[in-house]
Amino acid sequence: MIHAEDAQFHTPTTDDPHWAETNYFGFYAGQDTERPVNVGVYALFREPLGVVGSTVSVNSKRVTFPWAADYWDAWQHLVVPRPPNLLDYELANGLKVVCSEPNKVWDVDYSDKAADMELHFRYTALMEPYDINDPEQDPLAADKDMDLTWGHAYAGHFDQTGHFEGELSLRGKKYTIDCVSTMDHSWGVRAERQTSRLSWMHAHFSRDFAVHCIFDFDIGESPDAPTPLTLTHGYVLDHGRVYGLKAGEGTSWRTGFYVDRTEITVTDTADRTWELEGTSLTAFPWQAWPGTVGHNCLLRWTCDGQVGFGEDMDFIGLGELTAAYNRD
Repeated sequence: MIHAEDAQFHTPTTDDPHWAETNYFGFYAGQDTERPVNVGVYALFREPLGVVGSTVSVNSKRVTFPWAADYWDAWQHLVVPRPPNLLDYELANGLKVVCSEPNKVWDVDYSDKAADMELHFRYTALMEPYDINDPEQDPLAADKDMDLTWGHAYAGHFDQTGHFEGELSLRGKKYTIDCVSTMDHSWGVRAERQTSRLSWMHAHFSRDFAVHCIFDFDIGESPDAPTPLTLTHGYVLDHGRVYGLKAGEGTSWRTGFYVDRTEITVTDTADRTWELEGTSLTAFPWQAWPGTVGHNCLLRWTCDGQVGFGEDMDFIGLGELTAAYNRD
């Protein structure tokens, strides 16, 4: 179970210098248009080393290098503010985060005046944090192989669906933010080199209905090969109640490891089966840190006649990527 104090920094359980804590806020604006703008705000604190990596991205296109996106800013060695406080911090890249109600309400502000970029939003949770390591919440939590789904990096981890409201201004163009999306918070040993894969995806149809999933997958025979998906964690948010996922599978069809289309079937603890299909609207190579590429796509999802939006982020380590692109 996640407690209020879990919104704050945790005491490391090891002397490994790669201990890390993260917050990710991913959302979208203009979902009533043909191609919404996908936005990501991220901070990776390596408190034992005294440094923070932070990225901010805005993308409305299908791109394969980050500087082709609408906006991209990445720092790897920002200084951890002292005293360290994950509930209220401001970084030298222009990011300021205040969590006024732990695990419920965050206010995020970001300013890059040189790029004519301003971002301000409030995130308000629509559910309690979903602890992927608690068998009482997650039926797939018990006896998990720690090498799956970034196990050690996700030794502490929750996902949470909420409402984003605010405004983005980029080079004179303003976007209203008013959407349902998913954030997460992790703590554990996060190695520089990623050796397992993770597909982190969600579909948001309204404040009353959302599906969030984490899958493992094999990269396949080529960057353009379809890949089967195996569920490791997830939930359904249905009219205020959260149902853990106990089974699930799917397939992603890809171009250069970026998803073009995804079909998933998941079963929740109420024995309901949900079938979802997502079609990619954007593509972006998000490097949350240098050792991985998150093949980040915003999808338009359908489920039982409903239409929604959400990200599909497929993380692959550089070792696997270079091998895949250099096979005989």
